[in-house]
Amino acid sequence: MAKLQVKYPGENEYLQAVQEVLDSIEDVYNQHPEFEQAKIVERMVEPDRIFTFRVTWTDDRGEVQTNLGYRIQFNSAIGPYKGGLRFHRAVTPSMLKFLGFEQTFKNALTTLPMGGAKGGSDFDPAGKSNNEIMRFCQAFMYELWQCIGPDQDIPAGDVGVGGREIGYMYGMYKKLARQYNTGVLTGKGGTWGGSILRPEATGFGALYFVEHVLKHAGKDIKGCRVALSGFGNVAWGAAIKATELGAKVVAISGPDGVCEIPEGITKDMIDYMLVMRASNRNKVQDMADMFPGKAVFTEGKKAWSVKCDIALPCAFQNELSEDDAKELVANGTWCVCEVSNMGCQPGAIHYLQHNGILFAPGKAVNAGGVATSGLEMTQNAGHISWSGKEVDDKLHFIMQSIHEQCVKYGVQPDGSIDYVKGANIAGFMKVATAMLEQGII
Repeated sequence: MAKLQVKYPGENEYLQAVQEVLDSIEDVYNQHPEFEQAKIVERMVEPDRIFTFRVTWTDDRGEVQTNLGYRIQFNSAIGPYKGGLRFHRAVTPSMLKFLGFEQTFKNALTTLPMGGAKGGSDFDPAGKSNNEIMRFCQAFMYELWQCIGPDQDIPAGDVGVGGREIGYMYGMYKKLARQYNTGVLTGKGGTWGGSILRPEATGFGALYFVEHVLKHAGKDIKGCRVALSGFGNVAWGAAIKATELGAKVVAISGPDGVCEIPEGITKDMIDYMLVMRASNRNKVQDMADMFPGKAVFTEGKKAWSVKCDIALPCAFQNELSEDDAKELVANGTWCVCEVSNMGCQPGAIHYLQHNGILFAPGKAVNAGGVATSGLEMTQNAGHISWSGKEVDDKLHFIMQSIHEQCVKYGVQPDGSIDYVKGANIAGFMKVATAMLEQGII
């Protein structure tokens, strides 16, 4: 860590992600001298390669705009590179290195043969027209297309990239490659190779994992009050499944504040979340304006200000601070599971764990999204399409398997489960073993 901090000063998200993993695996790593001899950690923390490129496009006023695009292919020890594309003004190489590093272990947990990658751009979709988003996506793919392929690197969506953006990028890829490789991107439309349940998969999988966490602790999700941050694709899927399982979603939030929903979110509200996301306004206040009396907006507040039993960060990395964790504990929250990648700051995690709160990290909780992307890849490779039930059954099995791996490696002397340690060790052991067996490359 000391060497990395000197080598990459200022790359805080990346250094934070590496520190968390190394802290978890230290004891196990030291039990395997063959890992040290092959310098597994020194190799694992560095990406295989990083592509950086300029993306030039024209806005609706005819003005030329320039953004930076990236693709970080982090590790392919257990399969082709797999990971999302993020379009957000805060995207930096440090952010994408952290996400690619996390993705490597997350993908290893899914039981599917996928390596880790991440990419994106500092392009901000907020306030952009549909035509501007299309032109940007086409320009972005023009620079990326030769670096990806169905058995090489398979991007998916992430923050700021949904089915619309995937469609625009795939259209440009097909034109450039002159091949109908549906397996080159996941999160596609259902009429041209997309998998049923992929849009909902991250949120659905997260709630399946939460169910296992609660069951192992002797608890039940029915009747629980749930607070979600964000209102994008992930929070939308989580809201659907939490409601189906008998919980009551009492809060969603955005950059502008929080909407408290005292009686629980309704189907109409959940459907409206899709409208809010597609508008590119990025304002959760729209929910309160659309459903006056049922949703109450408070400016500048987070979802964690609303009393809940279960808190699910679904928006962005490091969104839940130590002060937020203290507020949650004071309000009686007893379970926090990261649905966003690295959604909690280190101080928050330590506070939650120290106070006996059930806590699970994003690389385990939100792995259902990339797992279903892997299932989409399988369907594309076989030129077949599974039913929603088939996909959901497989997603259930994968999330159960991830929970079992976390329990196996995370059990503590008192019988409790350290899900952070369990997820990190399980993912590390799979990737490290593959790297060792493939030689020094």
